[in-house]
Amino acid sequence: MLRWILSDLIRQTAYQKVTDTVSSLGESTSRDQHQDDSARELPPCEIAVLFGTNLEAEDFASGFEGRSTTRCASFVEHAGGIAGRNVVAIETGTGVRASGRAAEDVIALHHPDWVISAGFAAALRPELLRGHILMADQVVAPQGDPLVVGLHIDSETIAAMRHLHVGRLVTVHQPVRQPNARRELGEQYDALAADMETVAVAEVCARHKTRFLSVRVIADQLDDCMPVEIERMMASSSWAAKLGTVTGALLKRPSSVKDWWHLQQQGLEASDRLAEFLRGILPQLTGQDETKR
Repeated sequence: MLRWILSDLIRQTAYQKVTDTVSSLGESTSRDQHQDDSARELPPCEIAVLFGTNLEAEDFASGFEGRSTTRCASFVEHAGGIAGRNVVAIETGTGVRASGRAAEDVIALHHPDWVISAGFAAALRPELLRGHILMADQVVAPQGDPLVVGLHIDSETIAAMRHLHVGRLVTVHQPVRQPNARRELGEQYDALAADMETVAVAEVCARHKTRFLSVRVIADQLDDCMPVEIERMMASSSWAAKLGTVTGALLKRPSSVKDWWHLQQQGLEASDRLAEFLRGILPQLTGQDETKR
């Protein structure tokens, strides 16, 4: 199990090129904001970042100035400021249904300038290692047509940033746990990584003409295999069955606690890496809106 290097993750010159690209993307794909502010049910925010779970969102939200947390009907919202920008971090719940519904509600309530789908992803290619970042230029669902994000970063910049990848992301309905299945999925959809939410958020943003980005951190490498106890727990249909699986595993193989701890640490490190990258690009997102995307 490889650990990624947290320091010097992105060379400064290449990082500036990415942030400049993101900024210019905002200018060329802006939306019309001439609307009645009095119709908004909540104060508007500039950027909404949608995560599937609290583990993915917490490190990012912990850096908010003046943070407040609200439990809404379809999501949990953390609101605050980053570098003078009004931002909300949204915990949507996992899967396309939950993330799509939350995206609809967030746009209706806040009318954000940008929506970012962020979180963990599983690598479908060997070159994507744990802790690497994927910024999708296309997202696709099985049996669906690709949605073009509109992100363009030149190949020289990508090559200079050894831990950044730009390419297609496929959204699936179930975790892809086995290496062979990941390889097949990557080949079938010509995708670099898989997640469980992004395509639903992208579709909602396209309907509402809201600017969209996808930022995913690789949490599972191509050849990673889950311990058998964790596989059994995930296959259990109820929380009681999951608890029974965990208890049985600890009794039969006490050393399995190390596997659980190791996965938790990997998740925390991935969340920290994702938050670091997001905080770096958010100040570059422009709020200028003159034409519809």
